[in-house]
Amino acid sequence: MTYSSKAVESDWKYPAAAAHTSGMLDVQSPAGHRISWAEYGNPHGEPVLFVHGGPGGGTAPFMARYFDPARYRVILFDQRGCGQSTPSAKQDDAGPALTDNTTAHLIADINKLRAARSITGRMHVFGGSWGSTLSLAYAIAHPQAVANLVLRGIFLCRRKDIDFFYQGNAATFGAAPDDTRIPGTYMTFPEAWADFVQVIPQAQRHDMVAAYARIFSQKPAGAEELARQVEAARAWSVWEGMTSFLAQDISDRGKFGDSAFAKAFARIENHYFMNGAFLGGGTGEANRANNYLIENVAALTDIPVHIVHGRYDAVCPMFQADELVAALQAAGHTRIDYRRTPAGHSMTERENCLALTAIMDGLPALAQ
Repeated sequence: MTYSSKAVESDWKYPAAAAHTSGMLDVQSPAGHRISWAEYGNPHGEPVLFVHGGPGGGTAPFMARYFDPARYRVILFDQRGCGQSTPSAKQDDAGPALTDNTTAHLIADINKLRAARSITGRMHVFGGSWGSTLSLAYAIAHPQAVANLVLRGIFLCRRKDIDFFYQGNAATFGAAPDDTRIPGTYMTFPEAWADFVQVIPQAQRHDMVAAYARIFSQKPAGAEELARQVEAARAWSVWEGMTSFLAQDISDRGKFGDSAFAKAFARIENHYFMNGAFLGGGTGEANRANNYLIENVAALTDIPVHIVHGRYDAVCPMFQADELVAALQAAGHTRIDYRRTPAGHSMTERENCLALTAIMDGLPALAQ
């Protein structure tokens, strides 16, 4: 029997429930971006905006289970290009889904969703992994709209953070796969790493993110090239799926092995990572080295920040959370709740699940 660190049904405090309302919001015309949203819990409760990971991960109904349905009005939405939003990067031609798809656009979409759902006051913002990145960027841009930041698996999206996960020893892997002089996630997950690296020819492995970008950006000339793109998308997606848990059945690839999910997830992530997540409004190679979030934490000093980070997180190692907390403290922030859990990266790790639910239960009531 394989031990699993995932939360089981008895770990969830609140039951699964259906959305009480949902819809599609036109956030950009004529480009055609429409984002899918759904609301759960108390329609008159304290608003919580759930910011999903990836980028490109999308939402699922279980994500509303972290919140007391009698207290909170929970809003889930799929960011541009993924989930049920349209156009989708899961389509063979991902171009339209990636057009006008930047962090600035996503921040604007959040404000449009707030207005469409008649949220005029402060709201709780809850995000993990890339969701923590976007939540921080949103709060820096619009601190007056945020009552609390509740973050999991801090991802600062800097070049060193990306390289730790995606680059590792890839450049020398062909000649010396056991060379571990360069730190990285690959050291803990060698089987999954081999599958991820071997998609890329040896001569291109000096920059794995760029090598995958070349595959994703090609317009397939036929079925063989399209199959190559799908293979690369699944390899990219499965690498993250296989490294997100402290312990799991590695034969179960879950949604990460699904071709449709993988195409949207991999293409959107790669699009963002090739541009330093467009943080600070920058693009291209130069922006991959940005340190925007750390450099702008002073904007957050009036917002309570709650952080849950798995001590054994291999996707977004804990040094990122440590650096964020240190930067907040240096900026004079005094309301930081930082909880290191005996867990990996995923929001569905048992200890992460319990900690996040406890934080939401313990927040002071938000005046409505």
